[in-house]
Amino acid sequence: FRAAAAAYPVINWYSFVLTADIAAFAIKYWFPGFPWDHVEHYEKRSLLSVVKNVRTPTLIITGEEDYRTPMSESEQYFTALKLLGVEAVLVRVPGEPHGIMRRPSHHMAKILYIVNWFDEHRKRG
Repeated sequence: FRAAAAAYPVINWYSFVLTADIAAFAIKYWFPGFPWDHVEHYEKRSLLSVVKNVRTPTLIITGEEDYRTPMSESEQYFTALKLLGVEAVLVRVPGEPHGIMRRPSHHMAKILYIVNWFDEHRKRG
């Protein structure tokens, strides 16, 4: 792929279930138990465990008040990509929760960031 975009992604299920606003629900209904009791189960499902294979330029966008998939998930992915030398951009949208739709201008900006990211990389190809 020439480019990828990830909006409010879950990168590390281990950290997600310890920081998200639905932690208890996720542990009870999505996983066999606590992450420290099922480390391999969580790791196997986490993008972070295969990030070394990513070469695609990636845009990551998340609201700073997203408690469903906390900003720390996006920061982990961004940092991992940068450490690997992969082109990556992290867009932090102030005052926005999950979905980035509280303010219409922020919602439109999210769409434009994604469209422009793909357009820029399409032109490079």
